[in-house]
Amino acid sequence: MPFPIKTCAVCGEEFELKPGKPGFANRCPECSEPEEDASAATGDALKGDREANAARRAAMKNLLYRKDS
Repeated sequence: MPFPIKTCAVCGEEFELKPGKPGFANRCPECSEPEEDASAATGDALKGDREANAARRAAMKNLLYRKDS
């Protein structure tokens, strides 16, 4: 049984949808690879800002639990 032929949503090129293909089912293997690398890079950049997260938590704590007298 042959694999189904799909059309890439990004570049419009036809490709065979094989089991275990990395990336999205509606994108060819060439268009799927950069998406995976970009998501890993943004995750590392967001994790490194611990001081800003601590400041946000302190501000939320002050807003939620302050007593207005």
